[in-house]
Amino acid sequence: MSLIRTIAAAAMTICMAAPALAQSDDPELLFKKTTVWRLLSPDAKLATYVIDDPDVEGVACYFTVPEIGGWSGWAGFAEERSETSLACRQTGPVKIKAKFEQGVDIYQQRRSLFFKKMQIVRGCDPKRNVLVYLAYTDKLIEGSPQNSTSTVPIMPWGNLPAPKCGEFLK
Repeated sequence: MSLIRTIAAAAMTICMAAPALAQSDDPELLFKKTTVWRLLSPDAKLATYVIDDPDVEGVACYFTVPEIGGWSGWAGFAEERSETSLACRQTGPVKIKAKFEQGVDIYQQRRSLFFKKMQIVRGCDPKRNVLVYLAYTDKLIEGSPQNSTSTVPIMPWGNLPAPKCGEFLK
């Protein structure tokens, strides 16, 4: 009986801690598509999200990540896969809000309960005036070589000139 109480207490602690582990500025979910249908448990899916670059107005990044199905995926215990696709685009006049370093994080998402996270980072190619975005997954012990890169050439928007990303590098 005490084993059941211990398991129940551990499950309750994990459930209460889950909201604290969630990303505070969640991306906007656009849609999900089922990749593996399961009769008695949740399906495995691909989820497509969009996030605005928090420090560069006028740039949005769209990314797709796999979501493990089954009961362990539903409960958040399964380690999610490392694959991510990424496409970033200029959606309006670009305004860079502050200086930044090459490879600065713009978004992170947990891909397992403790040790794995997917990240999107930003850099700049000053010679070509292009913002460069990289999505990758890392893990405490062993990361993944799987990654995705997207570029956003900074273009004038209407009468507004294009800022030079190289002027904002630290």
